[in-house]
Amino acid sequence: MSNYPVDMSARPEVTPFFDPATNTISYVVKDPNSKSCAVVDSVMDIDYAAGRITYEHADEIIAYVQEKGLEVEWLIETHVHADHLSAAPYIQEKCGGKLGIGRNITIVQETFGKVFNEGTEFQRDGSQFDRLFDDGDTYEIGGLHCFAMHTPGHTPACMTHVIGDAAFVGDTLFMPDGGSARADFPGGDAGTLYDSIQKVLALPAEMRLFMCHDYGPNGRDIQWETTVAAEKDENIHVGGGKSREEFVEMRTKRDAQLDMPRLILPSLQVNMRGGKMPPKDKDGRQFLKLPVNAL
Repeated sequence: MSNYPVDMSARPEVTPFFDPATNTISYVVKDPNSKSCAVVDSVMDIDYAAGRITYEHADEIIAYVQEKGLEVEWLIETHVHADHLSAAPYIQEKCGGKLGIGRNITIVQETFGKVFNEGTEFQRDGSQFDRLFDDGDTYEIGGLHCFAMHTPGHTPACMTHVIGDAAFVGDTLFMPDGGSARADFPGGDAGTLYDSIQKVLALPAEMRLFMCHDYGPNGRDIQWETTVAAEKDENIHVGGGKSREEFVEMRTKRDAQLDMPRLILPSLQVNMRGGKMPPKDKDGRQFLKLPVNAL
């Protein structure tokens, strides 16, 4: 861990916002010594059957930010989500801040630009975002020093964002009784995911870990916060010193039995654009595509 500037003395204030429609947890992460904050993994609401976009979840975050008088400096996407649509541009319009994601967004854009038959007007260079993070890149939220760790495997662009004693792991890990992310999307790899998880588990034992999703396994209440120590000891997929070979075998068999996420097709089209909808046609209408037998 000597390559990463870990600072366990800084304790950001973390406020979660749970979206039951997608089992996503978004976060407002505040510098305890100023009004500066970041928004991590926001959600835009979609009624897929009706083709209707709304912003109830994002409006809840915006109302909280405004009520507390906070200043949004960053809108962080831990990866290109396949199960919900990002509301980052909507929140950015209302509250400001810079939009950041891992540099390998360009790989995702190239892959799914082909899947969705996007034309040459769709930029595949990550220019829809304000900042593309490389492994070890640093940034600030007020007086908080933050850094990004490249943790691919679920997708090529996955990053874990470490802010003081808190790490936002995206889909790389779930709560200990939930295990780990799938690795069968284009660009995913189970062995790479195992290696990334080991990077997260090499953080200090008392580091707080915040999940992007929770599904309440075995009927328990929804949870989103744990620690490195708890994951190392108890995670059902990697805890207790499970080997890379054991993990890859388990993950490969498990992924082969999983259905595609319900919102994967609209999510990828929007999220690879930084949360923006596809451009309007000559009549001012917007459409999301349904590629047949493409995944």
